[in-house]
Order: sequence, then structure tokens, then C-alpha cells
Amino acid sequence: MSDAPTIGVLALQGDVREHVAALAGAGADARPVRRPRELDAVDGLVIPGGESTTISKLVDIFEMREPIDKRIAGGMPVYGSCAGMIMLAGEVLDGRPDQRGFAGIEMTVRRNAFGRQVDSFEAPVHIAGVEGEPFHAVFIRAPWVERIGADVQVLGRVGDGPAADRIVAVRQGNLLATSFHPELTGDLRLHRYFVDLVRAA
Repeated sequence: MSDAPTIGVLALQGDVREHVAALAGAGADARPVRRPRELDAVDGLVIPGGESTTISKLVDIFEMREPIDKRIAGGMPVYGSCAGMIMLAGEVLDGRPDQRGFAGIEMTVRRNAFGRQVDSFEAPVHIAGVEGEPFHAVFIRAPWVERIGADVQVLGRVGDGPAADRIVAVRQGNLLATSFHPELTGDLRLHRYFVDLVRAA
């Protein structure tokens, strides 16, 4: 497919293979990205779920922070899921003092907001701009969004349960973030949404 955008998955830690497979299924030329030269070759980037403090350290070790900051400033579309949402947030609550992200989205997120690994859960989430049934969203030690800036669009909130109405999906310009892991469910609609966003950019 000639108009398949090239989308990288930041392959330092986390659900890299699952995102690569989901992006390929959604019509992208998907590949892992670990080095600045590999970042130069992609049209968009996914920051996967994993451990945000570990990803933050590895971004510096692999000398990826400044290249990613520059590409975000230049308008490259980026999608962050779970830990990736934390990495894209302007402010992180309950993070480690030495933890640094890319501060691309004007929002405050609370790390591990839904609880520990044993508190992982699944809930329906309807995503604005994505047709069909609500997402069967998988939350694993997930953050939620406590505050958003004027330019941030809320795309999804938890549908029911104790965390009902918490913000779990947002977009600001070409930056997209979710608290949950669509790459673990086989539902490719969110990846298609991001592929379309990259194609349009």
C-alpha cells in the first residue's frame, strides 16, 4: 500500500512487539526505533506501555531525548499508551523526582492512579471520533488525567465502575495518549485512528 505511513515504536522497554503488530494491521509500515537515525526515518512514533521511570532513564542512555523533543516540536504525531501517556504529560503526580518526560501535552497525570498491578481492571471506554462499540479497555497500573489545558481535547472517559468518568484518552494537536493498552486487545480502531492522524500530518 503506497500511502502507508512509516511509524516507529520506541523500543526501549514495554509492549513494543504488540504495538508493531497492531500498527501493521492498521495499515502502517511499522518498525522498532531505538536510535536517533531510526527516528529520522519515521513519520510518527508510538511510546508504548511499560515502566515510565525506566523508559525515562533509557531515553537518556540511548540519547533519544533531544531528537524526540525536536520531532515533537516539529509536529511529528506521537501516540503514548499507559507509560507513554505519562511520558507525554506536562506534569506527573506520584512520579519519581528524577523522572522526565517530553511534556508534549498540557495535562497533569497521576501515575499508578488506579492502583497496583493487582488492581488492574477492564472497563468500557467510548472514544470520540472512533465509530462503533466502546473500547474494551485494559488498565494495568494505569495513570489517569487530573487536569487538562485549554488546547487538550478529551477523547475518552471510563464508562462505569469505581473510576467512572475519569479521563483516560486525550489529544492535543498531533499528540494522542491513552491510559489503557489497545495493543493487548486485538481491537485495531485506535491504531487506525493514529495511522490516519500520521497520514494527515
